[in-house]
Amino acid sequence: MDKIEETIQKIGPLDQDAMKKAQARLDDLTKPQGSLGMLEAIAKQIAGITRTPIPDLPKKAAILMAGDHGIVKEGVAPFPQEVTSQMLFNFVNGGAAMSVLTRHENAKLYVVDVGVAQDLPDVPNIIKKKVAYGTRNMAEGPAMTRQEAVKAIEVGIEVAEMAINEGAGLTAIGEMGIGNTSPSSAIVAAYSKMPVREVVGRGTGVDDERLKIKISAIEKALSVNNPDPSDPLDVLSKVGGLEIAGLAGVILGCAANRVPVIIDGFISGAAALIAAQIAPLAKDYMLGSHLSEEPGHKVILDFLGIKPILIMNMRLGEGTGAALAMNLVDASLKILREMATFSEAGVSSK
Repeated sequence: MDKIEETIQKIGPLDQDAMKKAQARLDDLTKPQGSLGMLEAIAKQIAGITRTPIPDLPKKAAILMAGDHGIVKEGVAPFPQEVTSQMLFNFVNGGAAMSVLTRHENAKLYVVDVGVAQDLPDVPNIIKKKVAYGTRNMAEGPAMTRQEAVKAIEVGIEVAEMAINEGAGLTAIGEMGIGNTSPSSAIVAAYSKMPVREVVGRGTGVDDERLKIKISAIEKALSVNNPDPSDPLDVLSKVGGLEIAGLAGVILGCAANRVPVIIDGFISGAAALIAAQIAPLAKDYMLGSHLSEEPGHKVILDFLGIKPILIMNMRLGEGTGAALAMNLVDASLKILREMATFSEAGVSSK
């Protein structure tokens, strides 16, 4: 817990002076003020995060946390649990969607085993930080102990610090874990107070019958565990996931080191919700990449007050939406850095 507390203490507010200077330049560029919309907002936010009125284009990293879920015993997922470990090899071998998109963005992909149910062989580029062999079945009791939740958050902080020490100035987060839309739905329901049926989705493609099973299992988990929204570690340990905890740690670690972090879809959003409850200032360091097809994702973004950059009808996860948004972050900073002001271009502003 000391690691988490130390990290929280390092998270400060955005630099208002840098943001003011960035806004002044944005307003003086050869365009109507505000006409580039979110591109301008992103550039201004990153100026505040980095304490630099005209930030450099950052080196990119993507951190993918993997963990399994005991709730799959209830029949909530259409794929077998071993797909989680199988996909990790696909990620590091370059064949997954996230592998393709991180290559496209020239971002280093960190693949982390924080809670996969199987032992993995020694494979280059899989970072072994296993806290437990998946979570327990939250429909029967707490998914994790509080100590396991804390340790998984600490893993996320450590990996974020590793990436930042290797030069990362912009981080995207993603995940892999069969069944992980169920704990994400439980977290969102716990905070939004909305009925489970209104925040749960079909995940990777469950049919109508399995959707009913999924809703029932999540409702049972919330009833059995009665998570306390005023205590984010209680919510996380009772109805969360190890990879969700790990991603919350990544967010905290990035915020503590003044590195912007791009939130992916529903599962990453649940992690962002937890991180914001642990350290409210961390929210200012988050960028919302896209609006997932999962209904609970909009609830998360509205709860956090974050606007999505893209609407792409995506629901894969892995960090794919966050990877796509990296290009637009670069575009926003290039506008700030390279576009001429009215005086520079000899264009009349009146």
